Amino acid sequence: MSRHPLAGVYAAAVTPLNADGSPDLAAIPPFLDFLARRGCHGVLLLGTTGEGPSFAPEERAAVFRAALEVRAVHPDLKLLAGTGTPSLTETAALTRLAFDLGFDAAVVLPPYYFRKATDEGLFRYFAALIRQAVPADGCLLGYHFPSVAGIGFSLDLLARLKDAFPRTFAGLKDSSHDPDLARALGQRFGADLLVLTGTDSYLQLALENQAGGCITAPANLISPSLRAIWDGFSRGEDVSALQAQVARQRHILEQYMPFPPLLKALLHRMYGLPRWPVRPPLVEIGADEEQRVLMEIHND
Repeated sequence: MSRHPLAGVYAAAVTPLNADGSPDLAAIPPFLDFLARRGCHGVLLLGTTGEGPSFAPEERAAVFRAALEVRAVHPDLKLLAGTGTPSLTETAALTRLAFDLGFDAAVVLPPYYFRKATDEGLFRYFAALIRQAVPADGCLLGYHFPSVAGIGFSLDLLARLKDAFPRTFAGLKDSSHDPDLARALGQRFGADLLVLTGTDSYLQLALENQAGGCITAPANLISPSLRAIWDGFSRGEDVSALQAQVARQRHILEQYMPFPPLLKALLHRMYGLPRWPVRPPLVEIGADEEQRVLMEIHND
């Protein structure tokens, strides 16, 4: 199992919003405290579940700054910044800011508007980004989510980036939901490439193939179970029963996607957190759907 400093269980955190859709900056530190107390080694801010592409650079900067306050209570909580945009200039500025603020890593989508970009073009994009914005002791994780971004990372591209930037190109958030890719990553790179799976349903499989942990949307709700899998696997225990339970929970939640409005509703109903809205084009989950998913989770 990977012992990279960033290995562990991460929540792809939802972003608290005010009624007018602006970031609820005061709510961010207590929400991150909630996640830390439920077993998360760290959090990803402004990823897909955090509605990252919906926010302007200055709004992202404000969210990043607000998140730092959690370290007064949890100094070891790892903070990852979602900074990817189609613009290299904008991505570099956000990435530099994240490291200047003391974030532990940046998680960067490929430039998703350009769906026919070649491996050569993507290598040049990430090479320029690393040279411009990632300090020598910083870590960048590629964000592989081809079903949403329309473009992703080939194994050869990952190998080329790792060879060129062995320290700063740390690894990959793999949200492909492809178990064959999880196996291929382990076979090709072993523990040299930090892989954090985005799929709760096969965290155990990913760990068995040298992954370092996970960054998932359902971790907003079920991080204690994910942490139990991670801890148990680290101790050499059989975690298959826990993994089966998590897979059932994930499959229930997947019937009511997209995740941001669903998770915000469930965080309110299950844990008493504020009922945060989402930004358009997302819309809040309907009352009937909300009740159905609650019943399914309760019955499970």
